[in-house]
Amino acid sequence: MALHWLDFAAFFTYFILLSLIGWLAGRSKKQMASDYFLAGKSLPWYVVGSSYIAANISTEHFLGMIGAAVLYGIVVATPEWSAVIAFTFLIWLFIPFLLSSKVYTTPEFLEKRFNRKIRFVFALITIIANISAFMAPVIYGGGLIVEEALGFNQLFGLNVEAINVGAVTNWGLFFSIALIAFAAGIWAIWGGLKSVAWMDVLTIIIMVAGGLTVTILGLTYISDGNGIIAGFRKMVDINTANSGWAKEWLDTNVVNILNGATEGASYKRLSVLQPINHSVTPWTHWVFSFFYIGLWYTVINQHMIQKVFAAKDIFHARMGMVFASFLKLLLPFIVVVPGLIYFAMNPDFLQSNNWDFMREEANKTYILMIGRLVPVFLTGFLLAALFGAIQSTVSSVLNSTSTIFTLDFYKEYFNKNASEKSEIRMGKISGTVILFFSIALAIFLALTKINIFVYIQTMYTFIAPPFSAIFLIGMLWRRINGKDALLAIVGGFILAAILKYLELGPLAEVNTPFANFIKPFANQGLIVWGFSMLVAAVSGLITPPPPSENVGDGLAFNFRKMSTLKGGLGDKWYNSVALWWGICFVLMIVFVLVFSLYV
Repeated sequence: MALHWLDFAAFFTYFILLSLIGWLAGRSKKQMASDYFLAGKSLPWYVVGSSYIAANISTEHFLGMIGAAVLYGIVVATPEWSAVIAFTFLIWLFIPFLLSSKVYTTPEFLEKRFNRKIRFVFALITIIANISAFMAPVIYGGGLIVEEALGFNQLFGLNVEAINVGAVTNWGLFFSIALIAFAAGIWAIWGGLKSVAWMDVLTIIIMVAGGLTVTILGLTYISDGNGIIAGFRKMVDINTANSGWAKEWLDTNVVNILNGATEGASYKRLSVLQPINHSVTPWTHWVFSFFYIGLWYTVINQHMIQKVFAAKDIFHARMGMVFASFLKLLLPFIVVVPGLIYFAMNPDFLQSNNWDFMREEANKTYILMIGRLVPVFLTGFLLAALFGAIQSTVSSVLNSTSTIFTLDFYKEYFNKNASEKSEIRMGKISGTVILFFSIALAIFLALTKINIFVYIQTMYTFIAPPFSAIFLIGMLWRRINGKDALLAIVGGFILAAILKYLELGPLAEVNTPFANFIKPFANQGLIVWGFSMLVAAVSGLITPPPPSENVGDGLAFNFRKMSTLKGGLGDKWYNSVALWWGICFVLMIVFVLVFSLYV
């Protein structure tokens, strides 16, 4: 990508502004542990919502999701729109529990509800997941962007097309990975959550503005100068196979495109609901994803929920998640529609018979669109948006991981009487070590050929279901104790490993309804979640009920009181949580129905 000096000026202006915000927010001379780990519980709703979504948007979206949209169509927007359902449960049911428990981390909450063993297991798995499923792939994707945009392969005298793993080391990519990791992580280590959260406000503005710019320029480009509406119509026409070569060719090649779908199945790129054997997002993912991923990701995933813990009060926590819901509705127009536009620009992209090659090349879609569509200065602005996506996720995950290590391991097992100064120091040391581990794993991912979106979603559906299951059944049924939860976790992970073995081994070349149902990772997640729920329920009927202190009103639902529906809902119509949540929920339904009309 050829960059003008104005592009560099735009990029570094953003980086300087971001650093200034991080320094100002985290410069407190009398920093307490609550300031470092929970921003002193001072975040207003717009910071809570902005930081929550900024931490969620990463290279998974700008590279992996846009690339997946080229291959599969609008269905990859499912995780974004269905997140509004997950946020609904968080707003109305779970936020009061989490805030009333007065905890710093979700493992600490699970100890109060279950026992110390569950806290240890969840904290350990969270640290592993944060490094493997969040930080490493995001840093790897960021390295790809830096390498492509700034030409580090040329700097190191390498030709990226000539790289042969095992014979030539791609030092340009490795250098890019290290650079992006340190640039993204420095303020999280120095200033803690307050720096991270306030930087995310600028980041979300840049990401939304930059992402919509690419969408608008792309629609204008394919309209041949006839405007955005004409471009949108052409995008829909080509993606629904109503013109050109597409209809005849897709009818004969649908098996390759859907990667395992039943032969003869229709290829509906603008359908939210896909066949149950769709390799990435079967209809079961849309309907049930909240239960086997959403609960873990939105409620007990520390790097996301930490922003809610840091809210000023319950109103700012709830309204912050309403704001996050609106941003989620907008997100597919930023990170999915560009993939549909690129398909409209190059519909013959899918004529290749090499599915692995297509998935790898699809990751480059966003960078290619920037290079083709975006003028000078705006290119630097969009690179800043991409860096913001990387920085916000890395910073949030790094801060939350160091929080868990410090409070759930260091203070619990090594130094119970640690001073607040010692906790902050350990948070910074552990953050630095975790960053180095993430860089090492990112380099390992760079030596493989994998679609970032598929990799991350696969990791989610392997890790999340057992914990989503025990959290949900533990909230709904007071009879579930720590032993029941631990048995469900162990059983769930064993089943997940078995299903993954069947997918990659005995069933890899089998084309039967059973095999095709088992292969999609989304269906595996649903099976594991259901199994974990069943194990916990059966065990709960056999074992003694938990002590009363583990099932108080702040730890499990009391359906008689329903106190979770009270408090923090706003005192005027214009700041009513119920009103703005209702508008958002209706818009989600409208978006799904509009795209489903093209089925």
